[in-house]
Amino acid sequence: MFRYSEINQAGSARFQAIGGNHASLGGDPSSISGNPAGLGFYNRSEFTLSPVFTNVNTNTNYIDQMTSSGKSTGGLTQASLVITSQPGFQRKWKRTSLGISYSRQQSFQNSFNYRGLNNRSAYVDKVVEDANRLGWTAADYDDEYDANGGRYNFLDEAYFGLQMIYPTTATGKTYVRDDRDKPTRQDGIFDSEGSHSQWSISYGGNYDDKLYVGGSVGFTGVKYSFMHSLQDTYVNGTVFRSSVLDEDFTVRSNGINATLGVIYKVSPIVQLGGSLSTPTFARISSEIFNQNVRADYIAGSIKNEQGQDVGPIDTDIALEPNEFQYSMTGPFRGSAGATFFVGRSGFISGTVEYVGYSGMRANSSYYQNSQQNQGFKDETKSEVQDLYRNVVNARVGGEYRAGIFRARLGLAYLSDPSKEKFDDIKRDKLIYSAGLGVRMNRFFADIAGTFSSFQSAYTPYVLQNQQDYSSAEIDNKITNVVLTVGFLF
Repeated sequence: MFRYSEINQAGSARFQAIGGNHASLGGDPSSISGNPAGLGFYNRSEFTLSPVFTNVNTNTNYIDQMTSSGKSTGGLTQASLVITSQPGFQRKWKRTSLGISYSRQQSFQNSFNYRGLNNRSAYVDKVVEDANRLGWTAADYDDEYDANGGRYNFLDEAYFGLQMIYPTTATGKTYVRDDRDKPTRQDGIFDSEGSHSQWSISYGGNYDDKLYVGGSVGFTGVKYSFMHSLQDTYVNGTVFRSSVLDEDFTVRSNGINATLGVIYKVSPIVQLGGSLSTPTFARISSEIFNQNVRADYIAGSIKNEQGQDVGPIDTDIALEPNEFQYSMTGPFRGSAGATFFVGRSGFISGTVEYVGYSGMRANSSYYQNSQQNQGFKDETKSEVQDLYRNVVNARVGGEYRAGIFRARLGLAYLSDPSKEKFDDIKRDKLIYSAGLGVRMNRFFADIAGTFSSFQSAYTPYVLQNQQDYSSAEIDNKITNVVLTVGFLF
């Protein structure tokens, strides 16, 4: 749920260049999905487009071996239309504006590799532990396979079918695997794509050039997918040369949220503002997880008493897809900020954001059994409260003006929402930003670059003994270049 709820830096090139500030600034299309009170600053209608170029670079350390990877993508990060009413000079309500926008709230583009020589385990050891916890006999696995019409539903069933795990005795419930004492060369690849986007409809007004208020409704959409492949090569293996586990995962969801905002001009040089956003109420309409296992069997390694090869018949097994549907409630958000103007030369603006990650929830009616549905809801709530905490993020930025030209700098600090540091990795994020712009009577153009560097970890599998498995420690570097062009009418 956290993956679909995080927002790093969104909006136009101008607002991204100043650190993503939106609490106390207006007159920008980012106000539509940020603080809708900012629409009250418009005095002309406007249309904007913002294409983006993204580059992701990763350096991964796995069992003391470093690997590098990266990918580059392009797309559209923002598009908007603002329709502004004629000014009412004789009224307290001076102007109102209607805004419609598309914005990319989060990009899921990522890619990393990891490899190393593992002297303590392979993925099949996780399967052995799972089979031992389950406690089935060989006859139980055979019966389950027949009952499912010759299909495999779980990994322990597939590895049993490949003969990579087997019981110690004919009727035993304790499973082992071959070549447990030999090292394993492990190679992993992870690649993800997709985005969290939002269509927003906002309305804002200006009361006496002092008070600006607005509200918006957002319609969100999530498209996310990843592919992961782990190859284990058994050094000097006597039964299997290697095995490969392929996984792919796709998610589609739609949701809705609402935002109320206010900005107050204390004086010609000071503005204060803030906004409150409801949690996003989303429906995960499709979540599909696929797994496939392949084994490179050394012919003749498994023989019966007559010396005949009785090794696996099928060495490539696809599990039945795991499909699920559920509803998700995202975190509550609130922001407050201040902007200080330096005459006509520019401004400095700062924003603090509260994000209630510990309030995320999920429930489902996918199961026919109501107890299972309630169990999913309770388990998810407990997991969220154990793993996540509420955070406060900070953003600061400024703009310098010289005639029609603009120069901007910004910095955003996003707090680590993890409650416990299981792998000693601090996941706070710093996002540095800068940009330039030109503004004319009927046209403007802005360009911004943002750079973030942070750490993360990926654990291919977990075993009972923490010393027997490893995590890939990943240094992530993400660069975005955004261009916004706007037309006033």
